[in-house]
Amino acid sequence: MTQPGGVELFDADRLRLVEAPPPRLSPEDRRAMNDAWDAAVRANPALFDGPVAACTGLEREGPQGLALTWVRATYRLYVLRRVPGASVRLPSLFVAVAQPADDGRLLLGRMSPWTTSPGRWQLPGGSVEPPPDGEPLDVAALRRHAARELAEETGIGTPSDDLTLWQVTRGANGSVGVLFQAPPRPVSWLHERYAALTSCERALGRDPELDRIALVRSPADLAGLTSPQVPYLEPVLRRHDQFWFTGQTAAGSQRAG
Repeated sequence: MTQPGGVELFDADRLRLVEAPPPRLSPEDRRAMNDAWDAAVRANPALFDGPVAACTGLEREGPQGLALTWVRATYRLYVLRRVPGASVRLPSLFVAVAQPADDGRLLLGRMSPWTTSPGRWQLPGGSVEPPPDGEPLDVAALRRHAARELAEETGIGTPSDDLTLWQVTRGANGSVGVLFQAPPRPVSWLHERYAALTSCERALGRDPELDRIALVRSPADLAGLTSPQVPYLEPVLRRHDQFWFTGQTAAGSQRAG
């Protein structure tokens, strides 16, 4: 279902990932890519050209399934999206975790100034890395990656098996996010874990990847966040609020009965 801002949300009980051959670049595209990457690194020396899995297709597969096609790439290829006339424009593939508090609010994080998206609010998560040759990229691998991102960005350690495939989102630029849902945690515990992580990072002379966290439940709560937000955030929060309200109503009915 397409949401405002061109974002699509998909419910999926099954997600099948299929690897495709990497794109071939013309000599012109390669020169343009290298020039654009060099300029980006001069502007932000923290950038690195590491391996990344990019999404090249997302299709329905039966009533409750999705098939996702991906390719091996590096971050350098992504700069072609900003080059006019480039023939290759790879959409991103990322994972994110909807971490609820026990009062129904979701944890958001604001990207630090040194990151590629300074000041942007989003769910904890990050770009997907391709597996070693011969190993599959499947939902279990995505789940492990999501659990690692959650721990690295917020200090919240959650076994990957406790993460449930929840939503798949596709942005107007074609980038695809696979969202997992974590078990609810006490509000105070979430803040304590994040505080412990940031304290440890700064003791080591590093700035955390998220410089601030917030707990929100519905799109109305986003008004208090003054900096930019990822496009998927509003529709995902709307869906979460619906699920939370339905779950609380059902629980209340059971208690009354």
